[in-house]
Amino acid sequence: PAVMGRVCPAPCEDGCNRNVIDEYVGINALEHYIGDWAIDNGKAFGQPVTDANETRKKVAIIGGGPAGLAAAYFLRKKGHNVTIFDEHEKLGGMMRYGIPTYRVPRDKLDAEIQRILDMGVEVRTNTRVGRDVTVEQLEDDYDAIFWAIGAQKGRPLPIPGWNECENCITGVEFLEAFNQGWVYGTAKKIVVVGGGDTSIDVASVARRLGHITEVRKSDSIDGKIGGFTADDVAGILKREGVEATLTSLFPIEEMVAAEHERQEAMREGVKILGGVMPLEVIRDENGRAKALKMCECKMDGMTPIPIEGTEFTLEADLIVAAIGQYGDFEGFEDLANERGFVDTDAYFRVAGKEKHFAGGDIIRPHLLTTAIGHARIAADEIDHFLSGEALEKRPKVDVAHFNLLNELAQRGHAVQPYEGGQVPGTSSAEWAVHNFEDRASTDVVTHEEMFLGHFTEMPRAKREEVPIDAEHVLGNFQERIRALTEEQARYEGERCMSCGLCFECDNCVIFCPQDAVHRVPKDQRAVGRYVFTDYTRCVGCHICSDVCPTGYIKMGLGQ
Repeated sequence: PAVMGRVCPAPCEDGCNRNVIDEYVGINALEHYIGDWAIDNGKAFGQPVTDANETRKKVAIIGGGPAGLAAAYFLRKKGHNVTIFDEHEKLGGMMRYGIPTYRVPRDKLDAEIQRILDMGVEVRTNTRVGRDVTVEQLEDDYDAIFWAIGAQKGRPLPIPGWNECENCITGVEFLEAFNQGWVYGTAKKIVVVGGGDTSIDVASVARRLGHITEVRKSDSIDGKIGGFTADDVAGILKREGVEATLTSLFPIEEMVAAEHERQEAMREGVKILGGVMPLEVIRDENGRAKALKMCECKMDGMTPIPIEGTEFTLEADLIVAAIGQYGDFEGFEDLANERGFVDTDAYFRVAGKEKHFAGGDIIRPHLLTTAIGHARIAADEIDHFLSGEALEKRPKVDVAHFNLLNELAQRGHAVQPYEGGQVPGTSSAEWAVHNFEDRASTDVVTHEEMFLGHFTEMPRAKREEVPIDAEHVLGNFQERIRALTEEQARYEGERCMSCGLCFECDNCVIFCPQDAVHRVPKDQRAVGRYVFTDYTRCVGCHICSDVCPTGYIKMGLGQ
């Protein structure tokens, strides 16, 4: 949560029902606060696995990025022995080697990773499958294998001149060089082709790094990025700003990158050109790129259509392509499809390989939270596979929720099954049909189904942002967003409308004209079971449903 609360674009907030009253609930900000609070207070990820819960099953996870770490977490909670294999020195994947430090502080990332490892996860870093260990060895030594290698290779620009120039690189190469600490400066003029979050990160990092113009001695300069290596830093005398231009096929307002990231980049001095496409890399007499020929374009779906007569050039000492990524399958090429990814079925099983599963960017590049979601579902399927159970496709709408039937059984109030025909709601039988589930577990509850009059306006508590403008961006690697205070976090949590969940407001008890809805006696209550309906009195008037603030009550009879 300390990582996701900082970098996730939070599409969930766009769908928050609170938007129709004032503003969305700051889900991302709350996750940021909770993650930092848990780290600062030494909170572990749940109870340790006991000997009684150990399954003795072994799972190999290939890749220690978001999908791999999440899979390790969920599988370890189920009692399986987990080993993560990663070719890098440290775990984290794109969270460490793709996202800049000012967006994800490395102390927070390290702490989150350590909390997972403390669950009893084994790690083998500096170990590449296909080089240091074979797939056949993994198949012999482990009961299941989860591929979470990510999309670590950037796609080149498919234009003339690209492959011939050493100062034409991908966004993945640029960001890894920066995050590994290999370069401390970049070219004077940089053009980034993309439009997504990676392209924003490249341009923003370049603006912060700047261009080193003077050193005490004549040192070698990195040929690709045009910056200085770590050995040169002590000799720096002067550093100046970089001209960073970002181009996108789509108009600026339709770019893939999150809007607030675009705004931040422009405030920091990044020039963004929308609705343009690259045509050719222009080289100098030494064969290095000196400019990028561009033109305006219109999009036909995902295909750019050049507009004749609109050609222009952008001078560049470095050109970076951030137009997409794919997997690195060296050593296990048979796993890849024709697009450079892994094919899986609905259960995240690798096609044609019984004990192999996959998730994250290697099957579909998307958000970090998507990779974590893949891992969670895949962990369930791996658990079924290891237990010899049939794999189950998860429902499309899926949230963590309690099982009320189990809760009632544990408290001695188990619901007895009954086989009967059609019975009116006013029957004198001592039972009633009830699904005993929160609607949030199966339905998306929209604001039309809620009684919004119950809620009052409450302005959203916003995180403090450190304003960084073009004049002060050079060398500024401090974190841009600060966490909510405890008071703000508690307040923001109170703004949640608990859509689809009963929050015990008593409206249904108070407004029922037939006195048919009653509170459950305290000694019979369970989580989520606060009221019950006397069906000998209920006439199906819908009033309880109409005044339910959260949309929890859904009428069955008489609707």
